[in-house]
Amino acid sequence: MEHNIQPYRSVLYMPGSRPRALEKARNLPADALILDLEDAVAPAEKERARDLVAEAVESGGYGLRRLLIRVNGLDTRWGEADIARAAKAGPHAILVPKVEQPEDVHRVVELMKAAGAPEQTRIWAMMETPRAMLNAGVVATAHPLLEGFVIGTNDLVKDLGAAHVPDRAPLLTSLSLCLLAARAAGLVCVDGVHNAFQDREGLRAACLQGRDMGMDGKSLIHPDQIAITNEVFAPSPGDLELASAQVEAFEEAEARGEGVAVLNGRIVENLHVVSARRLLARAAAIAAMSEPAA
Repeated sequence: MEHNIQPYRSVLYMPGSRPRALEKARNLPADALILDLEDAVAPAEKERARDLVAEAVESGGYGLRRLLIRVNGLDTRWGEADIARAAKAGPHAILVPKVEQPEDVHRVVELMKAAGAPEQTRIWAMMETPRAMLNAGVVATAHPLLEGFVIGTNDLVKDLGAAHVPDRAPLLTSLSLCLLAARAAGLVCVDGVHNAFQDREGLRAACLQGRDMGMDGKSLIHPDQIAITNEVFAPSPGDLELASAQVEAFEEAEARGEGVAVLNGRIVENLHVVSARRLLARAAAIAAMSEPAA
């Protein structure tokens, strides 16, 4: 499934050291799961978590959810072993923290190939430092295996010396730089977390802001955040009705030998139909996410 169709509305972090959490994740309605070996795992549990996460991926049962394994950084004593084991497990992607330059991606590619990673396993980059923001364009085009960005807003706020404020004004430049780079390179771009997981209205506002900017979805720290995020980032019934009408009107115009259609007093050209068909395909993919896990 093309990644511009594959839903990434809700991308939930799950601690890799907790078997019950890994099991519970099989039935959560998140579009994607980040099985975390980094921040969510204490140093004493790193090696055990590595095996737990790899075995969870290998055993399957997650349905159409996309599975990403977030490894520890290559500047840690766990990073290379994490990548080797994750590559053998064959998740949809390996998520690499603190990516700042193309060389960071190239090194991961080398390690994945050495470990025999399957062809379908991609690389995602955590974009979470000022240098990453400034280098987003060259990182996005570093290698064909790179498929997406996850923006690490907590680390970014820390490094900027900024503040967490409701409108996220201190982050807007960084979010836009990453999004521009991702779109130019055809990558997925997932917004950062909303820390106050019980703040439903704050989460909704952040989701609406990210959606309106053009983000594909939002990374989450708690299952209770999934419902709002899925709702906000899904096409609305009105969007789908308009998309269907645009496709129908354009196809009827084509059948008459005309290059454009008119719908409700507005011109419908091929570019509108391309977007409409993509939206309808994405809605179908979202509907398929509710299928029972295989």
